[in-house]
Amino acid sequence: MTKGNNKLKGKNGMKPPKLKFNLYWIYGIVLVFLVYLWFSGGGQDAMYKEVEWDKLKNVLVNRDYTRINVVNKEFAEIYIKREKIDNDTAYKDLRVKPGLFTDARALKDVEGFYIYRFVDYDDFRDQLKTVEDQWIARDTVGVGDQVKKQEIISDLRINVDSETRKSFFGENYGFLISIVFMILIWVLFFRMMRSGSSSGGMGGGIFSVGKSKARLYDKDNDVKITFADVAGLEGAKLEVKEIVDFLRSPSKYTNLGGKIPKGALLVGPPGTGKTLLAKAVAGEAKVPFFSLSGSDFVEMFVGVGASRVRDLFKTAKEKAPCIVFIDEIDAIGRARGKNLASGSNDERENTLNQLLTEMDGFGTNAGVIILAATNRADILDKALLRAGRFDRQIHVELPDVKERKEIFNVHMRNLKYDKQEVDVDFLSKQTPGFSGADIANICNEAALIAARHDKKSIGKQDFLDAVDRIIGGLEKKNKIISSKEKKTIAYHEAGHASVSWLLEHANPLVKVTIVPRGSALGAAWYLPEERQITTKAQLLDQMVSLLGGRAAEELVFGEVSTGALNDLERVSKQAYAMVVYYGLDSEIGNVSFYDSTGQSDYSLQKPFSEKTAEKIDEQVRKLVEEAYAQAKGILKDNRDKLDALAAILIEREVIFREDVEKIYGKRPWDKDEEEQNKDSELQDKDNESEDKKDEE
Repeated sequence: MTKGNNKLKGKNGMKPPKLKFNLYWIYGIVLVFLVYLWFSGGGQDAMYKEVEWDKLKNVLVNRDYTRINVVNKEFAEIYIKREKIDNDTAYKDLRVKPGLFTDARALKDVEGFYIYRFVDYDDFRDQLKTVEDQWIARDTVGVGDQVKKQEIISDLRINVDSETRKSFFGENYGFLISIVFMILIWVLFFRMMRSGSSSGGMGGGIFSVGKSKARLYDKDNDVKITFADVAGLEGAKLEVKEIVDFLRSPSKYTNLGGKIPKGALLVGPPGTGKTLLAKAVAGEAKVPFFSLSGSDFVEMFVGVGASRVRDLFKTAKEKAPCIVFIDEIDAIGRARGKNLASGSNDERENTLNQLLTEMDGFGTNAGVIILAATNRADILDKALLRAGRFDRQIHVELPDVKERKEIFNVHMRNLKYDKQEVDVDFLSKQTPGFSGADIANICNEAALIAARHDKKSIGKQDFLDAVDRIIGGLEKKNKIISSKEKKTIAYHEAGHASVSWLLEHANPLVKVTIVPRGSALGAAWYLPEERQITTKAQLLDQMVSLLGGRAAEELVFGEVSTGALNDLERVSKQAYAMVVYYGLDSEIGNVSFYDSTGQSDYSLQKPFSEKTAEKIDEQVRKLVEEAYAQAKGILKDNRDKLDALAAILIEREVIFREDVEKIYGKRPWDKDEEEQNKDSELQDKDNESEDKKDEE
């Protein structure tokens, strides 16, 4: 390398960076130019200097001034004769030198004056009088004529002009402030536009409205959640693990001619862990991960949604291989043509069309995998669910008892609880139908309840209270209830407990309370059996147990109350489902009017005739009345035990399974349930041992 080239390099051997042009340089150059004009005298029409009285007195005595102007009675301007400024060296400080834009000829009209600042205007007048006296003494020497002397004295008076001058800034400060404000707004506006156009979707500029709002997770902001933090969901984890494995080692699949699915749709009820599973994929994949919601595409401006979809896939292709996760995709993926209010020309549909094109159109999206989550898969557009777009639908269901135990173990890692007292198996069995989010809420509520009672650790009762709090709401012990109402509520809940205890297929009772919780004045807790299918006998027994409360009220008091509203609602819906959906009625037959595609949601007509509708109404009413009569018959046969149970409930306000067992005896069906539980536990142990062998 030559010596000349070495001179261009810095200390570290690298070439110095080139300076980039910036718009603010122009502002700086203009400002420097204006300052130069101001101080160089270019364009000015006056030159002035401040002066002391001694020098000013000489000016006045020699009469080298043209006029005196007093401004606001604060200072005086003494204008000097032009010829004196040009020829007398005593006034050279008032001469203006030619500048860059001025020459000597242009300076002939430039005035020069002194400024004398005085404290008091009357004192200044006295100072001028001393000059006048000096003039009179000098000019009247040898003048004998009194008339002529008086004329000379009158001519020697100093004339002073006065004016009130307002400051430019004082007069126009409002105007100047508005100008400055407009300039600031203009600068900020263009800075926002520049930042928005340069920083893409992450900026807040006006030009970024069409940019994607997806949040990028990569090595700089890594996600710490892994599959170890996702309890249960074994089937769902198995499918998404395959996607992660493909991204890590694609040759394993491509060597066999396989192709990775372009998209996977996570479908399941709220709180089952769809978003958590996506976070685990982000933590495990170690590839760029884009996360956004379906509502992020929605905007008030036309065409913004489609623009954001294009920008999202453009950015994703640059980061490939990567994963794009769209949460709540039903916000833009709803079936087209179903929005009757706005018609087919809908902004949401334009966004969906662009998404369909990007996922599987003429363009290629190699290395870009789409993950999406929704709990409304039935309303999604069919084109979105076809093979080649979302190739897989991964169902994330509510956890069973084994998975609930794993979820409890995950959420209880950081809890300080009594390990001798708290049994995780017991908690998992007490929470059927709970989602992962519900279990997380139970653990948090148990910690709050224990802290509220100043405990050092969380006990079993704290967890049970947390379950009650989530199911029924907060206790309202201070709610005023009359003794008659309390007795009615007690018999109502005792009726539920009695009927459910004496029916084979009814859910086993856990506890009964007449303490108000939430909007309910009383409640009965049951432990539903976890089953995949339900028979007609099981549904009928559930209906009978639900009507046990109203039946007890009519049997004891001879009248019914409004307290059975929730029971009647559930019974009516269940009876309607038995007749219309499940084909469990002999009169209607093996016919189902249920539409799993969701098309009937937008239909204005029933899927059956009016004659069939009348028959359905009749059969639903018949099922409900038969269940109500059966409930009344059970309670009549056990009236003494019903009274005993209600009396205990009035006294204690809360009774448990053991109290009901003392009155009614053990249920003959509990033995079968215990044997089934033992068999399931043995089966779980066998499965665990087989899994360990496979791992070895």
